[in-house]
Amino acid sequence: MKIKRSTTSTVLSIFIAFTLLFSSIASAALPIRINDQGLPSLAPILEKSMPAVVNISTTSNIKIRENPLMQDPFFRYFFQLPNRPQKRRKNSLGSGVIIDKDQGYVLTNNHVIKKADEIQVTLSDGRQLVAKLIGTDPEADVAVIQIPADNLTELPIANSDILRVGDFVIAIGNPFGLGQTVTSGIISALGRTGLGIEGYEDFIQTDASINPGNSGGALINLRGEFIGMNTAILAPSGGNVGIGFAIPSNMAMTIKQSLIKHGEVRRGLLGVVTQDLTPELVKAFGLKNRHGAVISRVHANSAADRAGLEPSDVILQVNGRKIKSSHEIRNIIGLLQIGDQVEINILRGDKQKTITAIIGKPQRPKLSGKSLHYTLRGTILSTPDKNQIEGIIFEKIDTSSYAWKVGLRPGDIIVTANRYRVRNIDELRQVINPRGPLLINIQRGGEAFFLVLK
Repeated sequence: MKIKRSTTSTVLSIFIAFTLLFSSIASAALPIRINDQGLPSLAPILEKSMPAVVNISTTSNIKIRENPLMQDPFFRYFFQLPNRPQKRRKNSLGSGVIIDKDQGYVLTNNHVIKKADEIQVTLSDGRQLVAKLIGTDPEADVAVIQIPADNLTELPIANSDILRVGDFVIAIGNPFGLGQTVTSGIISALGRTGLGIEGYEDFIQTDASINPGNSGGALINLRGEFIGMNTAILAPSGGNVGIGFAIPSNMAMTIKQSLIKHGEVRRGLLGVVTQDLTPELVKAFGLKNRHGAVISRVHANSAADRAGLEPSDVILQVNGRKIKSSHEIRNIIGLLQIGDQVEINILRGDKQKTITAIIGKPQRPKLSGKSLHYTLRGTILSTPDKNQIEGIIFEKIDTSSYAWKVGLRPGDIIVTANRYRVRNIDELRQVINPRGPLLINIQRGGEAFFLVLK
């Protein structure tokens, strides 16, 4: 259909009129005389906020991995191999946020200070301070360090639960080690989970430019309040593409309190396995909507078992928070401590119920050694405590077993098997030949030795 000339002229006239109208409004909204009135600027907010964001540099001594034979002094002497440095220095850069000016507490990402032998903090006024590590939570990628509390500036904390998509935000950090840098944008999404970035995820997504080095920096609102800690970017090419993620302030502050008090997060266990509601499950359970997550398994003697939760129960709310996916349940429970009370609203059949559970202690997986290798008959294996070296620990060894006779004792930790580094039972299982000999490297206190089991 063609538009008549008269109609086109009318439309053009209206368009020109609206353009002139909006131009006049824009002209009225934005001052054109700089001397009479300043242009809109974020500078007043940043002048108060930027001193609370610090640059962090770390130095780590990384042990060089070598063939076990290269560590034998007799082997090196026999082949006249020169002694070489067993360690190399590694430097990294990141950011942090002062959240307690009186105590000097600084919030940052665990991956910024992970395995650091020295942590140095540079303030916005140029002061360089040596920081002390207070505690880390690798699962949520949160850490707290402490610097001398001398004339510091802290950020006020906002309630991240009231954020909305479309809110304006400002990111402050130290990208690429350039020094303190500011970018701005909006909140693109809330509650991002299932990204595989961290163990516990409830991210704020923003299009404010975040790049390597921004990690641990602040995401603030237009009142200069801390709403999140910049943590990760989605960048196939390694640079910013307008998709950045921040840990919400409420989540970060909850973890911070535990780190300051205990040096770690003592997470408890509910004891359920859940899965998202697919259209097929919604139909099979006769549900009216896809709101919630269904329990597929309840661990025996767990908090969930003692509270009366059952497989096929549909979890609708946890502590008053509506559940959309199984990831949300894991995040909520992951922020609770052992002994905390949790209220769970479920749908069982066609009736809703509220069940109260007490978060219990996580149980370390245990395994009979004979299921892995015939020479480990009479042993019980598990994973060590957090403060011990990663590996597989002998919990029990029968004194009449082959393992005892060759010198293994309870508390010994397997760190390598058949020359492969093993950190858990699953990794050990992958490198073992049940019918062949087993070469293991054992850590016992400050000692280490090899054993061949056959």
